[in-house]
Amino acid sequence: MARSRSNPLALAVLALLWERPMHPYEMSMTLRERGKDESVRLNFGSLYSVVDSLEKHGLVAAASTEREGNRPQRTVYRITDEGSREVVDWLSDLLRTPTKEFPQFEAALSFLPLLPPDDAVRLLRLRVVALERRQAALRGSLDEAVATGLPPLFTVESEFEGALLRAELDFVTDLVTRLGDGTYPGVDLWRRFHADAGPDGRIDQTAVEEAVTAYIQSVRSGP
Repeated sequence: MARSRSNPLALAVLALLWERPMHPYEMSMTLRERGKDESVRLNFGSLYSVVDSLEKHGLVAAASTEREGNRPQRTVYRITDEGSREVVDWLSDLLRTPTKEFPQFEAALSFLPLLPPDDAVRLLRLRVVALERRQAALRGSLDEAVATGLPPLFTVESEFEGALLRAELDFVTDLVTRLGDGTYPGVDLWRRFHADAGPDGRIDQTAVEEAVTAYIQSVRSGP
């Protein structure tokens, strides 16, 4: 049966059950103990929904039930043959094929002119500080993992996050510098938009379109 492959938590569940049968609470604890909740959005309610969906599609099946003391009975799930094929095929596809993702920061950048330039610079400087802190924390976690003897293979996603953090930090730092010193192309035009804004801070869209058209024509015509 064709199914969506849009939820990484479903991939995580299949990967765990590929190792051994587990009940959902054990899945949740295992993901947290291994730090995989840093890479996969995890909450207990959605985990149960994912398991139910995987069972519906024949990728996992109830293997047994167990009870500890006075706790409610828990269902232990196992991966099916179809699930085993699915997790390998899904993971292979993710590794092989780049896809367009939609990060929230990219969305924010696409609407950057909505804010006055000075406000944008101030906020981006705060982002630089936050990125530096996250980078330091991630470096500490990786150093701790190395100290315990954990093979890098099991923290490779953190190495990838570190590479993304470095790239984003370089980009934002450069953007802040050029916006701040006025060398970013079009920043003067951006300032004029907000200088002419109404009392509520909103910009006249017609004036923006006319100004942008004039700017493009001036660039094309050269000095």
